[in-house]
Amino acid sequence: MKYLRFLKNNLAYFGVLNGETISKLDGDFLTGSPKLTGEVFNLSEAKLLPPVNPGQVIAIGLNYALHAEESGKSIPDEPMIFMVSPTAVVADGEEISLPNLEHRIDYEAELAIVIGKQAKNVKKENALDYVFGYTACNDVSDRNLQKKDGQFTRAKSFATFKPLGPVIETDLNPNNIEIKLSVNEEVKQHSNTNDLIHDIESLIENVTEVMMLNPGDIIITGTPSGVGPLKPGDKVEIEIEGIGKLTNRVVDGNKKAQPATEESQLA
Repeated sequence: MKYLRFLKNNLAYFGVLNGETISKLDGDFLTGSPKLTGEVFNLSEAKLLPPVNPGQVIAIGLNYALHAEESGKSIPDEPMIFMVSPTAVVADGEEISLPNLEHRIDYEAELAIVIGKQAKNVKKENALDYVFGYTACNDVSDRNLQKKDGQFTRAKSFATFKPLGPVIETDLNPNNIEIKLSVNEEVKQHSNTNDLIHDIESLIENVTEVMMLNPGDIIITGTPSGVGPLKPGDKVEIEIEGIGKLTNRVVDGNKKAQPATEESQLA
């Protein structure tokens, strides 16, 4: 099932996507058992929000062998875990704003795990029981700052650097799905999650050894080979099998104000 959040008449709602129509729910799909209200909207009539508002964004580095190779790094024995600010998250259709055009700022297509219930010290064999579903993420990254800092938080946490969406898909085999990224209709990344170095269950086990995860937290699982730079005017599309397309355009952050934070109250 495909779950989403959306704005309609300046109010934020939860819903289920069926083709080109949204069926409104009466509550949050992450924290309760919401029911369909009977109200149905056309997808074109709604503005999509990020499908989840994460309290924590946990990222995994170098989790595809070919990406490790193109980065000149050895394959990590354990998942490389780091944190990204959740304030970087934006929705499908929103703009990616580049604040430092003199820097190399790259796209990275990634599958995101959406946690469905509180998780700590989870064992691999039970890991998927703690997953609500999966969505797409573009892990936009400032390479100059990564190199300068020697760690990744600043380079990946600028406002708009984490497009997320368009939906959360709950019926998916996360370890065998196609993932593709295009810039201006040209395919730049094309792989499958069966090439992950550390699979989805292993990531959940390793992360929850360290920290408590709560419903709505996300783990972005690493990017395939083919990463490259973005520039103003680019249209970036990530397509993940079973989830759909996450589309964002790139703008010069020095010419356009950052998007306002969501102020609408959930109805």
